[in-house]
Amino acid sequence: MISWQEFEKVELRVGTIIEVSEFPKARKPAYKLKIDFGDLGIKRSSAQITELYSMEELLNRQIIAVTNFPARQIADFMSECLVTGVIDGNEPVVLLQPERKVKNGLRIA
Repeated sequence: MISWQEFEKVELRVGTIIEVSEFPKARKPAYKLKIDFGDLGIKRSSAQITELYSMEELLNRQIIAVTNFPARQIADFMSECLVTGVIDGNEPVVLLQPERKVKNGLRIA
């Protein structure tokens, strides 16, 4: 169990994917994403979501991501946030997203 104070440290925020590209150097199939988080700016992420989502489907889609993890190098790419999704065993990742459009950068409470 974690405390409420520990949970409050995790910044889950809404962002809009503004650019998607292939990531052939990743060990597992992934996309490179650029995500607009409003006042927080644009952050990059590597996301293993190629099974259910095409690049065209992802463009302009709002997602929920953890924005306060340290950057992590994946192959030749620095991932600056973690896009969230649901995992069910060996099934493909299903993205978490707001139920309706909201302002980029808003924090999940």
